[in-house]
Amino acid sequence: MQKIENKKIKETVYIETLDNGMKIIIIPKHETKKKYIIWGTKFGSIDNHFIEPSTGREIKVPDGVAHYLEHKMFEQESGIDSLYTLMALGLDANAYTTNDHTAYLFGGTNNFYKGLDELMDYVQHPYFTDANVEKERGIIGQEIGKYDDEPSWKLYINLMDCLYKNNPVKLDIAGTVESISHITKETLYDCYNTFYHPSNMTMCISGDFEPEKIVEEVKKRLLPKEKMGEIKRIYPEKEYNINKKFSEQNMEVNIPLFMIGYRDAIENENNIRKQIAIEIILNSLIGKSSKLYQKLYNEGLLMSGLEFYDEFADEYSHVVIGGQSENPEKVNEEIVKTLKNEEVTLENFERSKKAIYSDYVSEFDDVESIGRIFLQDSMRGINSLDYINEFENINIEYVKKIQEELFKEEMSALSIIRKK
Repeated sequence: MQKIENKKIKETVYIETLDNGMKIIIIPKHETKKKYIIWGTKFGSIDNHFIEPSTGREIKVPDGVAHYLEHKMFEQESGIDSLYTLMALGLDANAYTTNDHTAYLFGGTNNFYKGLDELMDYVQHPYFTDANVEKERGIIGQEIGKYDDEPSWKLYINLMDCLYKNNPVKLDIAGTVESISHITKETLYDCYNTFYHPSNMTMCISGDFEPEKIVEEVKKRLLPKEKMGEIKRIYPEKEYNINKKFSEQNMEVNIPLFMIGYRDAIENENNIRKQIAIEIILNSLIGKSSKLYQKLYNEGLLMSGLEFYDEFADEYSHVVIGGQSENPEKVNEEIVKTLKNEEVTLENFERSKKAIYSDYVSEFDDVESIGRIFLQDSMRGINSLDYINEFENINIEYVKKIQEELFKEEMSALSIIRKK
């Protein structure tokens, strides 16, 4: 078992890779009674075209299949839904699907091992029939309809359509009513047998645990499987330009919503360091303490604070900035101009760096937050503790380099949801 210790923040992480290839990450938190587990597979909405390792068969599946599969995993042959079983144990259980992974989780203070029994049983025993797959179609169709009527979601999806021409990151994670109509039990089994192999999965456990003991408990419940060959995912050819500059749609909103996006075409960069640099730039230049924010707010151009974040994986990378304004075009103009021309001062650099570092370290106080962070980072090939070390390596020269390379006007797009 690998032990990684960071004395600066007094945190230790243990990593065990089993013979079947599955990775287990344990973050002991002996000072809390709460326990948390999240079990993820590197299978998300962008993974709709792949080669099955065992047969070499090329498979193209309908959009939304990863999310559909997540829904169906809870249904057991007995007719009992495992989500309700976990909740009846007093555990806070859930699951989710993103662009690049799917995860199943629960947390609580009691009945952890009974919950572990249930979690590892339903994730390892899928039960798909023509009837239960058909039944789910209507449920997911309603969910898709609900999101289609959600202004903030349409704002984001429309922005992704601006930033990417063919990349599947622009697709709705749940797919469309038309695409899910083609999902069958055979589709689900093909995806399950390929992507739900232990070698494609990571389990993160945080709370009051002894690492060796909890690994043994997991191994007891893990079905024996030999290591599988590498999954070959097939994606569209990499894009280096945005698809279009602008999108607008009318929906039921009181104040227009806007979202500005920047495509990141920088390659061969340290993702951790770059992510920190992007946060420093955005905090310094458009955060609540920035000159630009105060100007826009005082002029009545912003109704509330700006939200901003970056998303990245092997196949996509972008920055998103969003808010509310009666004049979103003017706000976009000011933000794009500022991010291109305004320099991050040494004072702002130091202040933002300290604030971001403090926020990140505080995540370790919550077993749910840190478990989820470690899983998400692991899916991208990152050890979350490496962020701490990168804070020491980042300097203002590097931040200025990233600002110059990333925040180019020709790589930006604007999505607006206006009032009907």
